[in-house]
Order: sequence, then structure tokens, then C-alpha cells
Amino acid sequence: MSDEIARSHVLEVATRLFGQLGYDGTSLQLISDALGVGSAVVAEVAGDKRALYQEVMRQAFEAEREMLEAAASRSDSARSAVHEIVDAYLDFHVANPQNRALWAHRWVADAADFSTMEDQYARPLIQLAARRIRDAVPPDVNTYYLLGTMVWCVHGFLGSGILNHYQGMKDAAQPEVVESFRAHLHVLMDRLLAPWYPAPDDTGPPTRLSAPLSE
Repeated sequence: MSDEIARSHVLEVATRLFGQLGYDGTSLQLISDALGVGSAVVAEVAGDKRALYQEVMRQAFEAEREMLEAAASRSDSARSAVHEIVDAYLDFHVANPQNRALWAHRWVADAADFSTMEDQYARPLIQLAARRIRDAVPPDVNTYYLLGTMVWCVHGFLGSGILNHYQGMKDAAQPEVVESFRAHLHVLMDRLLAPWYPAPDDTGPPTRLSAPLSE
């Protein structure tokens, strides 16, 4: 029976359905119906629903890990690596909406019985990026929060777009809108990473001196 369908095709369809409906909203029967085969064939080729979800999330993680490793290796300094990582992260999720959809479901308590996936798949990605940029992060900025800000902004933007100045919404799928958002992310990261200095007379709060990341 396993000759009737390729495992890669099963995983492709499962990824799409898990992204659209979440793990809890997707049954093995729904996956098999979408493939036009019996559920026994799907189980033989790729495992049960639980095994399918685990493999889908693993593949999503591997794709994102490869992207981040490449981005982290493209610059000589921690400061310039910030923009490389921001750009690569944005471009990856623009090009791979299924990855964002899979995680968006988890953020609203989908597949709650898979309680270790954040430690398995989200934590290593944040740690990878944090190790690369931490030398550029001022002492009063939390590196994980800084990277979290990038994640929250990118997923929020891609999930909703942004208001036009006067009426309606700008679609996050439009290239010119993505580029304007990219410019905003660069400014945001530059502000967060501006050098930190004590007040000149030691009587006031610390101040920041804005500087571009390319310096």
C-alpha cells in the first residue's frame, strides 16, 4: 500500500492542514481524505497523526535553523549580524507562511499535549541568534526580549498587515509594504542597540547615543 503515495506528499498535505486548522482541528481521516487514500495508507507511509505532527514541526524547525545559521555567518560583527538576522527572519516567514501558521496555532494553546516543542524547536533558534548578537546588546537590554521583539513584530505584521494612513489596510503580502516594514525593523533594532552611557554628571538617568548598526 505504501507505493500508492509518497511520504513527502503526505507531509506536505499534513503541513498545510495543520497550518490551516491546527493540530487539534486536523484528524488523520481529514489528511487521508485530502490525499484521496485511506487512513491506513497514510499511517503506513508516515505514521499516525501524532507522528505526522512531530515530523512536520521538526522539518519546520530544520528549515528555520538553516536560515538562521546562514544569516548569522554572513557578517563579521555582532552589530551587523542583527540586521542580517532580522532580514533573513522576515524574508523566511514571508516565503514560508506555513511555518508562521504552525506556530500561531501553538501560541493559542493548540496541541497542548506536546509540551516540550518550544524547548525542542524555539529555544535552540533563539539561542543561536542570541550567541551571535549578544556582544552588541547593551547591558540594560535583555537579549531574549530583543529577539522576542523581532519575532512578535514579524508575526504580528504578517498576520494582520498595517493600517493605511487614511483608510483601509496595507496587505503584508505586497513587496513594497514588506520593504517599508523592514526599514521600520531596522530602525527599531538600531534604537534598542544604541550604546548606553551614564548621565554626564552621574545625577540623572542613563542616556543612549543613537548610532547606526553599520558603524
